[in-house]
Amino acid sequence: MTFEQIKNDEQQYMMHTYGRFQTALVSGKGAVVKDVNDKEYIDFTSGIGVNSLGYCDEGWVKAVTEQASTLQHISNLYYSPLQTELSKKLCEITGMDKVFLCNSGAEANECAIKIARKYSFDKYGDGRRKILTLVNSFHGRTVTTLSATGQDVFHNYFFPFTGGFDYVKANDIADLKSHIDDEVCAVFIELIQGEGGVMPLSKEFVNEVSEVCKEKDILLLVDEVQTGVSRTGAVYCFQNYGIQPDVITSAKGLGGGVPIGACVCSKKLSDVMSAGTHGTTFGGNPIACAAAIEVLSRVTSNSFLEEVNKKGNYIRAKLSEMGNVREVRGMGMMIGIVTEKDNAKQVAAECVDNGLLILTAKNLIRLLPPLTITYEEIDKGLSILKKVMEA
Repeated sequence: MTFEQIKNDEQQYMMHTYGRFQTALVSGKGAVVKDVNDKEYIDFTSGIGVNSLGYCDEGWVKAVTEQASTLQHISNLYYSPLQTELSKKLCEITGMDKVFLCNSGAEANECAIKIARKYSFDKYGDGRRKILTLVNSFHGRTVTTLSATGQDVFHNYFFPFTGGFDYVKANDIADLKSHIDDEVCAVFIELIQGEGGVMPLSKEFVNEVSEVCKEKDILLLVDEVQTGVSRTGAVYCFQNYGIQPDVITSAKGLGGGVPIGACVCSKKLSDVMSAGTHGTTFGGNPIACAAAIEVLSRVTSNSFLEEVNKKGNYIRAKLSEMGNVREVRGMGMMIGIVTEKDNAKQVAAECVDNGLLILTAKNLIRLLPPLTITYEEIDKGLSILKKVMEA
């Protein structure tokens, strides 16, 4: 099919929920992807942080295809050795105690919200159910996770939204403390606000939030959907901050390209969710678990994490030398670029024309390259970006 045929069919048969760039991608290897016309692109997006090992990594393909030819799905009414292996790995990596496996970041965040409210209900009774999130946050697109999202632009159309959320300013501990009352059961944060513009929280603020939560028996929930799985140079970003949350959520890069999510909780919460209080048909699917086990076996070594940090520092240094760059921020290989001309969307569109895929977030450029990207691929992509940025 031609690009025009694909585009016309998309317009005819699909809901118009995405603003798409003008290309149709069909194959890839490493950090390079090809479109229907066989044009190559360097990918600095990894499918919005999903393809952590790049396109069609040999070890990942082997793990997925072998599992697909062995057992593609079973009900969660039966034990699964792959689920238990993956859950054990997640607990060992995070220092936590129990895992619920699901299909996406939004689902993982829904589980975290349910855990927080049930823990508080079980211990304190009805009425202690409010969850504080941050202004400019993003937690998903279900009605409840939209409610948790601290951006007014998302609080429209789908009324009534789920109640029980309040929003505090990032890096403002006084504002957070002023919102804490007898109704608050949890604080839910992203350590780097990804969709909100690659905005890292300060370590001082995060540590103060952690201490306040401990003091008042308020759960600290950390949304690691985008920051997790070695994206920021630690396996999970909370490890960069030296805190131990009560719950973390994970998705995106965890499956390396197949849908999976995980909600991971501490020992004190290990018995909160009992049989019948939560569930999923597809969560913990054997193929997804096999993919995640392969990903975690690769991205968690000290040498791999060192390379993520080196590559991130290399990219940021090169970006800082470019014209039309006002600020570069982020951590590891999660990078935001504020442009002098305030033209991030124009730059992203022109990059596609020139063979580079990048992302935007609010009014800035966002880069989430595959963690396995080579320096040759980095240099090639940055040369395209420089050309477009300085035009």
